Amino acid sequence: MADNQQPQFALQRIYIKDASFEAPNSPQAFTKEWKPEVKLDLNSGARKLDDNHYEVFVKVTVTATNADETAFLVELVQAGLFTMANIPEAQMKPMLGAMCPNILFPYLRESIDSMVVKGGFPALMLAPINFDALYQQKLAQEAQQTAAAETSEETTH
Repeated sequence: MADNQQPQFALQRIYIKDASFEAPNSPQAFTKEWKPEVKLDLNSGARKLDDNHYEVFVKVTVTATNADETAFLVELVQAGLFTMANIPEAQMKPMLGAMCPNILFPYLRESIDSMVVKGGFPALMLAPINFDALYQQKLAQEAQQTAAAETSEETTH
């Protein structure tokens, strides 16, 4: 890599890779007082497509229960195609693990809200997610697992 090559980062496309909405107890769900319990499962990931292209995704599953019945279940995988070139390896992982998911999340949030409203339920605006903090937690967990594995290897030799 020549010193004069500038780092390049560009978002090529944002797209929904997978989407599902279920309202198994409708229309009865609409006749009950609306006091839902909402459970959110979230993860993200990335994969290298070629030297300069990466697909990054954020997957969310939202389950709303009301009066001990599932009111709705939404699953969505929001993805983006990113171009990255001449970026130091030390910066790539935080970009793929935190920066890109931060870019995708508002689109995921809007899509989830739209699906819930079109399903006949009140709007569901997901709270912002701090992907930087989640990425740091993931790094800490990986470091602990590596340290534990090294410790167990030392005791078995």
